[in-house]
Amino acid sequence: MALAANKEPTGQRALWLETLEVRDLRNIVRADLRLSPGLNVLFGRNAQGKTSLLEAVGLLARGRSFRTDETYSLIRRGASALSARGVAVDDGRHTALQVELAEGHRRLRLDERDVRPGLYYGHLDVVVYSTDRLRAIRGSVRERRAFIDRSAASLWPSYRKALRDFERVAAQRNGALEQGVRGLEAWDERFVELGASLRQRRESYVERLSLALAGGFAPSAERYEIELSCRAGTLDAHRALLSEQLVERRAEELSATRCLVGPHRDRIALRVDGEELAAGASSGQARSLLLALTLASMEVYREEQGTRPLALLDDLDSELDEERAGKICEEISSRGQALVTTTHPGWASRLAEQGTLYQVSAGQVARSPGRA
Repeated sequence: MALAANKEPTGQRALWLETLEVRDLRNIVRADLRLSPGLNVLFGRNAQGKTSLLEAVGLLARGRSFRTDETYSLIRRGASALSARGVAVDDGRHTALQVELAEGHRRLRLDERDVRPGLYYGHLDVVVYSTDRLRAIRGSVRERRAFIDRSAASLWPSYRKALRDFERVAAQRNGALEQGVRGLEAWDERFVELGASLRQRRESYVERLSLALAGGFAPSAERYEIELSCRAGTLDAHRALLSEQLVERRAEELSATRCLVGPHRDRIALRVDGEELAAGASSGQARSLLLALTLASMEVYREEQGTRPLALLDDLDSELDEERAGKICEEISSRGQALVTTTHPGWASRLAEQGTLYQVSAGQVARSPGRA
């Protein structure tokens, strides 16, 4: 049964965004929304600001955009700064969050106090489904690694630190290879230690993601799988395997003057009904698999944190039939908060009994009648 729009999700710790205030983000001059704890539907024509509102929620949660690495490009043309502000509700406790961006400067605030990133993160989190993320399905192995690493890092700060530490030592080792430094073994020790730790963490996350995929969203009874090329189990086994790989590829690395083994080179495969899915995936297959991965990551988050992150579902109905997309909205919003965008006002109106509708036009947002 759909969640009533004026009730918080039950059966788990309730985490949701109560209000959203946006100033000077992309084409949005000013927007103020009071959100429902369940389903919130943003509808309007293309290029009106719907996705930008989702981006504002992502910025509020993570301090950065989920659409671009050039975070400062979010500032509206002609404006000197942008601001995203909201109140997160976690099991009844209210926390005011704010991110301010000016060129070359970022300010994070909790309950009106400036804080460091480490204190800011964790009060609100999101899982994103958008066409930008299709790179993880159709793109290179690097894109798939990045997708997995971002998901795991948002769940565990220790994963984020392990990733940063490894990337730093890998860059140092690459520098040593490029310069032909003697005594490369001295660099190997730290590389193996940090690389094995990251591999083990990634393997653990993928295993949990695989379990969630197996019991999750599967249109037409399709079977989705994700698999790592490098699995060893224990940390000691990962250390031994990576050390062995370095010895085996030593001559090749010296010739190529760069690292050829390690977690930054490991392969991740995505399969549908046993067949690997990548560049040859149809649009429908790619979107269905991406949605399955998004929902699976939400389930792992729930298992770990006792609550679900906010679901940001951009253009959900573009490749799914309306009935299936509607059922997904009902399922997600019955367990947590979801913000969904669509260009189809008719479909949006049919979701009115499940949540709250907002019409977005030329960067302006207005609450639409039709809420149950």
